[in-house]
Amino acid sequence: MSESFIATGRRKTSTASVTLKPGSGDITINKRPFEEYFGTLTLQNQVLQPFEVANCMKQYDANISAKGGGVTGQIGAIQLGIARALLLTNPELREDLKAANLLSRDARKKERKKAGQPGARKRFQFSKR
Repeated sequence: MSESFIATGRRKTSTASVTLKPGSGDITINKRPFEEYFGTLTLQNQVLQPFEVANCMKQYDANISAKGGGVTGQIGAIQLGIARALLLTNPELREDLKAANLLSRDARKKERKKAGQPGARKRFQFSKR
């Protein structure tokens, strides 16, 4: 029985659950091939970045479940989840993944709208008279 490595990544309001199994490099996101889920090459390269840094491009099959947020949030969550799962496969990858800033959780979220203002920071125009 092949061992699977499970990790979770979060970014903004997105959550991604990543399951890595030794295999041929197939990546599925929400039961769709990741090339179909993220259409542009730039987005696909962001998903593959943890594998490139760890030097194991075609060694693991990734089954990913991504929920919430938009494209940017989901990619950030997927990257963190893959990096954490790779760390479970081989703890010696920590320095490389950390140097590429793939193990840090980006805690920035949208700031809430305040009362008496049109947005989080914006104010209504001040009128002297």
